[in-house]
Amino acid sequence: QVQLVESGGGLVQPGGSLRLSCAASGSISSIFLMGWYRQAPGKQREWVARITSGGITGYAESVKGRFTISRDNAKNTVYLQMINLKVDDTAVYYCNYAGSTAWGQGTQVTVSS
Repeated sequence: QVQLVESGGGLVQPGGSLRLSCAASGSISSIFLMGWYRQAPGKQREWVARITSGGITGYAESVKGRFTISRDNAKNTVYLQMINLKVDDTAVYYCNYAGSTAWGQGTQVTVSS
């Protein structure tokens, strides 16, 4: 399987922005569906955004209009641009794809004053 490594998380103030990256160990061109997920403290992992191989996107209602998922197949990387961050966005963010059997370490996003 293609292995994924998330990066780009950090501590930001409410209203701030971050861009998360998901670097793949191999080609992602043939992977139909990739997505971002997050897990907040004490909660289950939830779906955040998805993108097809053709660039069609979808978002959870809680992040719609604030987050943008994209993919650069030439760089084997998926991104999550996050703007107008809220305290409730605090979580560990993971990327993955349909058919994957494991999760990576994720990247921590903390939104706090």
